[in-house]
Amino acid sequence: MTGLYLFDLASMHTGYLSVRQSTIAGNVANANTQGYQARDTVPFAQVLARTGTNMAQTAQAHLQAPGLGVAVRTDKTGWDVLETSSSVSLEQEMLKASEVSRQHTLDVGVVRSFDRMLKLAVRSGS
Repeated sequence: MTGLYLFDLASMHTGYLSVRQSTIAGNVANANTQGYQARDTVPFAQVLARTGTNMAQTAQAHLQAPGLGVAVRTDKTGWDVLETSSSVSLEQEMLKASEVSRQHTLDVGVVRSFDRMLKLAVRSGS
């Protein structure tokens, strides 16, 4: 088993969130563009799988990791679509943007906690 480094994983996830937020912003910017197809990113678990690192749900209570690659969204079920021929739902894009923000805040909190823990371990060891 190889080591998994938290800061590297957090950095990779932050890069993923940046790409996802840019994709969402592009969808919103093109909401009134005729024929524009909404895009989304593949789940982050698939990104990790490409690197040889897989996320595992070790307990039923653990959340599935959502959301690097961009795919055209083809389903329109469950969401209102603008009256143009665009497939962008502004409500759905706002929910995605909120999810990205929440994930980023969580990443920052975890990294800060581990940073504090490492600093305390170094201080107490000297």
